[in-house]
Amino acid sequence: MHGQNPVPGATLAVVPHPVDDGRIAEFRLAGDFFLEPDTALDAINDAVNGLPVETDASTIAAAVRAALPEGAQLLGFTPESVGTTVRRALVTAPGWRDFDWEIVHDKAVSPQMNLALDEVLTSRVGEGRRRPTLRIWEWDGSAVVIGSFQSYRNEVDPEGAARHGFDVVRRISGGGAMLIPAGQIITYSLYVPASLVQGMTFADSYAFLDDWVLHALRSVGIDAVYQPLNDIASPSGKIGGAAQKRLANGGVLHHASLSYDLDGQIMTEVLRIGREKLSDKGTTSAAKRVDPLRRQTGLTREEIIESFIETFRSLTDAETGEITADEYAAAEALVESKFATEAWLHRVP
Repeated sequence: MHGQNPVPGATLAVVPHPVDDGRIAEFRLAGDFFLEPDTALDAINDAVNGLPVETDASTIAAAVRAALPEGAQLLGFTPESVGTTVRRALVTAPGWRDFDWEIVHDKAVSPQMNLALDEVLTSRVGEGRRRPTLRIWEWDGSAVVIGSFQSYRNEVDPEGAARHGFDVVRRISGGGAMLIPAGQIITYSLYVPASLVQGMTFADSYAFLDDWVLHALRSVGIDAVYQPLNDIASPSGKIGGAAQKRLANGGVLHHASLSYDLDGQIMTEVLRIGREKLSDKGTTSAAKRVDPLRRQTGLTREEIIESFIETFRSLTDAETGEITADEYAAAEALVESKFATEAWLHRVP
């Protein structure tokens, strides 16, 4: 088996290797990366060899990280990208550069419109009517976005949300509630064909689709890591989380929200679950639970977004695109029929 995983600054390749009795054998990593000391390469290879072939990407990454000698320097790749590369080799799936990508960073729209665009653009990619796309969201108001299967009553304090000017909306993907103050969060979506993640477990696909943003965060000085199943974190704390939705027509939605400058006190007054988590941990300050990008980087939100776009472009050769008038119209219709309705918002009371 052979696999490649182009990452910003390097290309990782798995030298063809056999499988022996259900375990990875004679694995060797190669690529145009930088690694010190030289002996760290042997440590990486030894960590992977002998693992069961069904081992997921995050477990492979953990094995690699644990095996690295103290002080090892990895430039252009990460333990997570090694895990992803191994999984890609095992399933012989297409890579990022096998698709023609767009990057969209359009005007600010309402919370309901952002969610409707997610469904419309994922569906269009699944139908082959749109190229695979990275979309950076812009919000014209603040929102609490609850997961598709969450209880409105359990998650949200309606009085707190109204007092602080937050609309409450429900997305099509599962997972937990996200507090989105306008201008204080970086939210993005990937709309991809199912073939990009074929053969992967659900957990593997999260690690794979999050890998590019780990490199983007490292480019602005944050030692970011993926934490299964859907968190992105740094040594200072959680940065954000991701969620997915897979449509029957083959479109896959993977979206994430990263905190730029979140007010932890407001979070406790709007989200009920935030209070419970803090109480369980004996924590009095919500700010300790989410680590803002502004404090870690000193950069503006716009500068961080630009670094995300440049990193993604270096990975995929993506072109700048836009949402078409027809796609906006389809999303507006979906807002009216679904996302702005009480029936959808309270589908789980």
